[in-house]
Amino acid sequence: MTISNGPDAIADKPGLRLGDFLCFSIYSAGHAFNRLYKPLLDELGLTYPQYLAMVLLWEEDDRTVGQLGDKLFLESNTLTPLLKRLEAMGYVARSRDSQDERVVRVRLTEEGRALRQKAETVPGCVLDATDLDIAEASRLTQELALLRAKLLSRAR
Repeated sequence: MTISNGPDAIADKPGLRLGDFLCFSIYSAGHAFNRLYKPLLDELGLTYPQYLAMVLLWEEDDRTVGQLGDKLFLESNTLTPLLKRLEAMGYVARSRDSQDERVVRVRLTEEGRALRQKAETVPGCVLDATDLDIAEASRLTQELALLRAKLLSRAR
């Protein structure tokens, strides 16, 4: 392959085309997901990160801030304001752990548990928008989780 010195010289090199970047495909797909989720979550009064925190608590209530952060890949300085807003909305209660005062536990309130029923339609709406069946979506989710794990192992 001959590399030209003209204005398109960089673009002619393999690997420097935006459409070929796996990271950009994932990044832009993330934006598309956010646009899809926004009206669905607006009906619940939640942002996407708040929704993810609630989903984790609906899966298993009474988690520590650290456990939530590990699952969401968020640092506590990002997660704490998010949890404070959920607490102000009446969906969660935060308290110090009785055995270790340094640990903050997060529990759903009755309002938080009731919100789950309203949120149950969200995953189906999102899956419908992808035009994937459950098996295809599951396979893609597993592949992306594996990719994330590989990238995180290199980034540390």
